[in-house]
Amino acid sequence: MAILTDQSLDFISSSEQQTMRLGVRLGELLQPGDFICLKGDLGSGKTMLARGVGRGWGTAIRVTSPTYVLINQYPRMHDDRILYHIDCYRLESEMDVVTAGIEDVLLADGAFMIEWPERITELLPPDRLWIELGHVNETRRKLRFIATEGRATELLKDFRRSAFGV
Repeated sequence: MAILTDQSLDFISSSEQQTMRLGVRLGELLQPGDFICLKGDLGSGKTMLARGVGRGWGTAIRVTSPTYVLINQYPRMHDDRILYHIDCYRLESEMDVVTAGIEDVLLADGAFMIEWPERITELLPPDRLWIELGHVNETRRKLRFIATEGRATELLKDFRRSAFGV
């Protein structure tokens, strides 16, 4: 693990299970209004991380990639707050974004987890936690967390403490 600054963190996950466990730690810390952006190629670990985030958030529903439905909603068991999971992979134009209602969903009262966020960057708030995932080999993945502003910086700080004790 390499801690770069207060606003970034790099590390290598050795397995899908470790990636999921890290997602759980992150999900436990999420609050309504938080935005997590997951960027990475197909197979880079986004779904495993997202599955862990959902568990940590406290949903009873198994998190799956919303590639074809575009948006999944995961209510938290203890208070019914929603984690919105948006997959922008299939969005090819501004009209696709409008037709899917992405802009309206981003105004909802909940937490947000967005795959392929680079396709809707202009719609995202400046305060977000950006997570870039990449392949190291068949089982290992590199993860880079970048916090852009206030709340995301606090979220990253709390995640670092929860996951790594630093």
